[in-house]
Amino acid sequence: MLHLSELVCLRVKQKAFLAISIRIRMIMTKIGVIGGSGIYSMGIIKDAEEIKVETPFGSPSDKIIIGKISDVEVAFLPRHGRGHFLPPHKVNYRANVFALKECGVEYLVSTAAVGSLKKKIKPCDFVIADQLVDRSFKRATTFFEDGIVAHVGFADPFCKTLSDQAFDVIKKEGIDVHRGTYICMEGPQFSTRAESNLYRSWDVDVVGMTLAPEAKLAREAEMCLCSIIHVTDYDCWHEEEEDVTVSSIVENLKKNDKNMGKVLKRFIPKIKTDRVCECHRALEHAVITSPELIKKNVDAQVKKVLLKRFI
Repeated sequence: MLHLSELVCLRVKQKAFLAISIRIRMIMTKIGVIGGSGIYSMGIIKDAEEIKVETPFGSPSDKIIIGKISDVEVAFLPRHGRGHFLPPHKVNYRANVFALKECGVEYLVSTAAVGSLKKKIKPCDFVIADQLVDRSFKRATTFFEDGIVAHVGFADPFCKTLSDQAFDVIKKEGIDVHRGTYICMEGPQFSTRAESNLYRSWDVDVVGMTLAPEAKLAREAEMCLCSIIHVTDYDCWHEEEEDVTVSSIVENLKKNDKNMGKVLKRFIPKIKTDRVCECHRALEHAVITSPELIKKNVDAQVKKVLLKRFI
């Protein structure tokens, strides 16, 4: 029988071993997924372990889940927290993206539900976002404002290489898929009819409440980003369809869950670890603050995770 001191020592060793095990898995994790908590409950993430990550920008929406999708290590984060308790304007996007970057994520897959602004894009269709219009106004959308200035290029907000791969996978699954422009509204209320028709007059394809801050921060974190979005409704512009409601969204979310699970299981193993696009050099000519001031004024964790090569 073990003495109390021996039990304490054993537990300390077990905790240390677990910490080392998780750290090794984090080093191997290059792919991150941000999405609804439904992805976790689908059962497509295996061998899951949870880690709590603190950032200079506060806490992320939830613990990060390190697990495997089709035998590939991924870091998953439920955007609104498990149980969906964070509204779009209260999500700590900076903490979410920074925490995933600290876990080693280089490829970020963002999944979300959207409303369609075009007849041809039907409920339960999928869309790969290729452009973005930001109409949100309460969100923090940059890591660089305290003691440092950076202006990243954002003409094409999403990684073309990653987005093309996702599009091909979805098409091969036999799911109706489109490419299009996403407009990010503030929410949490849905659009007015006037707003919905205004977005349509701008030739926008889908409307949602979350993608703009994630895309801007992912670019600053030099991540490759693709957004796999699924349509739940026609917003409120379509005269022959009912206006969007939470109940209609939830109903179509359930229908889409199975397809999203299939897509992620096929797509994740196809992501290459050798980055040939420009995403991983987004900060190369963007940081204009002198190295001396960066060393002096910028948070140590920010320097380590985002700015190591500049100082």
